[in-house]
Amino acid sequence: MKQEQVPQDQENLNEGKLAKLYYATDDKGNYVKVNSIGWEPETVAMQQAWDVVNDEVETARKKVIDGEASPLLYWIKKNIMTTGMVAAYASTFGFLVRLHCKPFFFNRLSKKQLEKYAYTFRISVEELTDIERLKKNDR
Repeated sequence: MKQEQVPQDQENLNEGKLAKLYYATDDKGNYVKVNSIGWEPETVAMQQAWDVVNDEVETARKKVIDGEASPLLYWIKKNIMTTGMVAAYASTFGFLVRLHCKPFFFNRLSKKQLEKYAYTFRISVEELTDIERLKKNDR
C-alpha cells in the first residue's frame, strides 16, 4: 500500500485519539511508518461489537431489577467477563458463580465471598449489592 493510501477514517470510535502503525511504501518504494486513525470497515465492526456488549449489559441490568438475576450477573456483563473468568479471579468454581448469579443464592453469600467478587470487579461490596443504583440506569 502506498503511503497516501493508508486509511484515515475521521468517524472512528476513538475520535482520532488512538492511532495504529502501518507500514507503507513511499514514492521510491521504501517502507515507511505511517499512522492511521482507522478505516470505515473497522469502525463499523467495532461499533457493532460494542452495541452487542451494551445490549447484554442492559439486558442483565433489567433482569436484576426484575429480580430474575443477582447484581453479580450485571457486573460480569459490564466488565465483559465470563463466569469462568470470575471464578478464577475469585478463587471459586464456575458452577458456583453461575449459581450466585441467581438472587436466591446471591442473597445468602458470606461477606467474605462478596468481598472476593467486589475485588474482582474493583468495586466496593456496597456497589456490588446496590440494586437501587442499577434502577437509576447508572452505566
